[in-house]
Amino acid sequence: MVEPGKSVALVGATGAGKTSIISLLMRFYDVQEGRVTLDGVDIRELATEELRSSLALVLQDVHLFSGTIASNIRLGSPIPDERVREAARTVHVHRFIEALPEGYATEVKERGSTLSVGQKQLLSFARALAHDPRVLILDEATSSVDTETEQLIQDALRVLLRGRTAIVIAHRLSTIQNVDEILVLHKGRIRERGTHQELLLRRGIYWRLYQLQYKDQEVRLAGGAEAPATA
Repeated sequence: MVEPGKSVALVGATGAGKTSIISLLMRFYDVQEGRVTLDGVDIRELATEELRSSLALVLQDVHLFSGTIASNIRLGSPIPDERVREAARTVHVHRFIEALPEGYATEVKERGSTLSVGQKQLLSFARALAHDPRVLILDEATSSVDTETEQLIQDALRVLLRGRTAIVIAHRLSTIQNVDEILVLHKGRIRERGTHQELLLRRGIYWRLYQLQYKDQEVRLAGGAEAPATA
């Protein structure tokens, strides 16, 4: 159960069930047993459009559509220009957009091929913030970006999660240290739950996952690669 205004991270190895939980919440398919509720209402009782308009799904592979930068933030919703710009400012992408030849009216080409991974990620955050969803679902990933861009993304994440009901699929444990609760999944079941510090002290599955990532970071440092910034 995720309390309103709280953030929960889902952690686990590949195949643990993280993506399945999100797919059930979005009703890409339905549960065979039990039920999934939103504010106490079984989501199967909600119209699909109503359900999905209440949720914002931010994927690690950002999809941009043909149209302008502004229309990619609006996604067809009647969001005023100032709200679009305010969302962009909040997640640190406004300055980049303003530097484009036509600013917010700049056309996105070939699914954003002229934009960097980090720029597209920040645009997806602006999109989510502008729509102000009841629940934010974030498939968190900041790989393949430079350290400066990663810091912008982490700052933007903190803004997105502040006071918002959010579910984060965590790939890098250093980025979820400030969420309200972490659920550790193993073979489709919740095996541990708690805060970052509580789970480390337990020295269980989460602790082992954290140690593996920490050692991997040390190996990259020894090889001359730049280590990712921690949250």
